[in-house]
Amino acid sequence: MEDPTATRICARPAPALRRYVGSYAGFDLRGFPAGVHCGPPGRVLTAVISLSGPLEVAAGVDDGSPVTRFTGVAGGLMRRSVAIHHDGRQEGVQVSLTPLGARAVYGMPAADLAHRLVPLEDLLGALGVELADRLRAAPTWAARFSVLDELLLRAVGRNTGGDPMSRVRPEVAETWRRLLAARGRIQIEKVATELGWSRRYLTERFRGEVGLSPKTFARVLRFEHAHELATWHDPLPWADVATASGYADQAHLVRDWSEFTGRSPTAWRRGEVLLGAG
Repeated sequence: MEDPTATRICARPAPALRRYVGSYAGFDLRGFPAGVHCGPPGRVLTAVISLSGPLEVAAGVDDGSPVTRFTGVAGGLMRRSVAIHHDGRQEGVQVSLTPLGARAVYGMPAADLAHRLVPLEDLLGALGVELADRLRAAPTWAARFSVLDELLLRAVGRNTGGDPMSRVRPEVAETWRRLLAARGRIQIEKVATELGWSRRYLTERFRGEVGLSPKTFARVLRFEHAHELATWHDPLPWADVATASGYADQAHLVRDWSEFTGRSPTAWRRGEVLLGAG
């Protein structure tokens, strides 16, 4: 078996896309043991285009969810990890969209994609097929990121009849902004009161746009922070991860971790063969 190697190259999208697209990441992982990678829930909608073989993905980990093969896949916001089956080799490009930017790129609110995995070409049509072909033909990461800029700008151009963000209620956008700024450590009731809405009305409007309730999105953000700390090359002890990310105690972290990944923190660390792979 070849020695494991990991390449990860990140880039920002073109300025005109940054309201809608948070980042690009190219990855090339080789020589790792075969296994199942947990793609955790987080703050962004993720699209992945494979540059090698098809992606084999299930919408849940260790729960019997069927495995589907994709050349390119788009996912909405989730409250559980997706299972990415691999043979120790993964090469592709990942695009991170903001929930409020889904209307611009896909022509639909993020809520329409919540808890779903969809072939990218189903959302982008012929543009999605062209995107995959041109990414695979591009010789460098810089060239691939340029292809993403060009084609995503075209997608935004055909979906914008005016500013797509203007179709998002400002109270929803402000709630999303506050939740991100606080990493989920914020009282939803207080936010609703300050915005002049009831908590129930805010929850309905937010879920209708984003796909998760504000409370669930806050939990996802807290878990995302914990996941970042746990994937450091020199990770903190679990009790310190819990404290730093806003959990009441380690038991609280374990409950959320098990819900969002399908595994306990210890089992996740033991089974995640791509841990620390960039």
